[in-house]
Amino acid sequence: MTSSSPTPDAPDAAVAARPPRSGPVVAVLAFGGIVVSLMQTLVVPLVPDLPALLHASASDASWAITATLLAGAVATPVLGRLGDMYGKRRTLLLSLAMLVVGSVVCALSDALAPMIVGRALQGFSAGVIPLGISIMRDELPAGRLGSAMALMSSSLGVGGALGLPGAAALAEHADWHVLFWVSAGLGAVVIALVLALVPESSVRGGGRFDLVGAVGLSIGLLCLLLAISKGADWGWADGVTLGLFGAAVVVLLLWGRWELRVSGPLVDLRTTARRQVLLTNLASIVIGFAMFGMSLVLPQLLQMPEATGYGLGRSMMTAGLCLGPSGLVMMAISPLSARITGTWGPKVSLMLGAGVIAVGYGMGVFLMDAVWQIVIISCVIGAGIGLAYSAMPALIMSAVPVSETGAANGLNTLMRSIGTSTASAVVGVVLAHMTTAFGPYQVPSLNGFRTAFVIGGGAALVALAVAALLPGRGPARLTAAPQRPGTPRAVARG
Repeated sequence: MTSSSPTPDAPDAAVAARPPRSGPVVAVLAFGGIVVSLMQTLVVPLVPDLPALLHASASDASWAITATLLAGAVATPVLGRLGDMYGKRRTLLLSLAMLVVGSVVCALSDALAPMIVGRALQGFSAGVIPLGISIMRDELPAGRLGSAMALMSSSLGVGGALGLPGAAALAEHADWHVLFWVSAGLGAVVIALVLALVPESSVRGGGRFDLVGAVGLSIGLLCLLLAISKGADWGWADGVTLGLFGAAVVVLLLWGRWELRVSGPLVDLRTTARRQVLLTNLASIVIGFAMFGMSLVLPQLLQMPEATGYGLGRSMMTAGLCLGPSGLVMMAISPLSARITGTWGPKVSLMLGAGVIAVGYGMGVFLMDAVWQIVIISCVIGAGIGLAYSAMPALIMSAVPVSETGAANGLNTLMRSIGTSTASAVVGVVLAHMTTAFGPYQVPSLNGFRTAFVIGGGAALVALAVAALLPGRGPARLTAAPQRPGTPRAVARG
């Protein structure tokens, strides 16, 4: 193991000296991010039919979605730390391999248990996006880094928006198992491209893996997210729900004490407590809430029967096509976000993104009478999400040591997941309790949808307020990330 500046006779010195082929690296990593986010929306068209397909109750069948959420929450910080220690490309390939294996397991499943296992394995691929951002920081020239990170970060929203119509089309015209065979095939393609075009980063953090910290964080997150995601089904005052919330508080407090005392923590809480990192992570929670709120509200409004007086009576596939343009907007906005970040700094990009999201939700309160209005609303919100998501990696990585970028980005992605889980719970409760009679059924009322829009807009305004508290303005200095005193410098393996 040598210092971060390899000697001239090191085997990799000549390779490291050559400028990386940034175009293929960015394209492959962004494609990988899109494939992973596609996986998250894969089962959305199947949700109404899952109980019959898996021969299970509706409550049990929902575990096919919950398992992915929980696995992804655990995976992002753990895989980020493993990437910092043992190689980001290697860990990225491991994440993609779990996506492929999980997809194959789901494709071969006709029962609930194997489906849950497969979906959990798919969830472990959530680490691909933070690992990809970290690889970009290690490998790309400074002039290319801003726009590349913006594209990679926005791939989470891009894949989700573009995947819904594709998944709906396959679900309508083919056997549902085909969805997972396609996912496995796309994952295999990304693995091949990574092996061929993405170099292994020479930046390593060294040290020993904090197994106790990983177990503690996993247990705490499982308790917290399980209570959030299943609380509406079990009852928010139910003993199990309250017990899980209580256990999450106790375990995470003990975990935090351990992380502050151990020499090589899974998550460096001292770095995480820096004002810029802390506020960015808080903003990520709220932006994640705002992003997922749109995904919950707009499809239901589009598919609600026209006889209700406010529903638009469209099919799942049509609803997906209506939301697809928002993904394209996110992708198109990433170069603009990079330019804003490079000129005025990522704080401005994040504030602008939060403001645009708030405007989009505000439009939704009044414009829900036609399909074209829904498309415009989704595109405005998508533009805001693209601006905000593109700014977050620059804020994080300009405030953490180079040797901790994987873990820091993983934690930031986890914050987004907590936001999306909370949105699912809050918006779900609103739409479930603000209902109106439609024949023998109760459906979400017009005021319920408007309330959901107001909540989403309020979340965006909270994110704007948090972003305003970030220190200073000006371009982030990604090439000179501060080192925490006592932290071993990044090392390269010769």
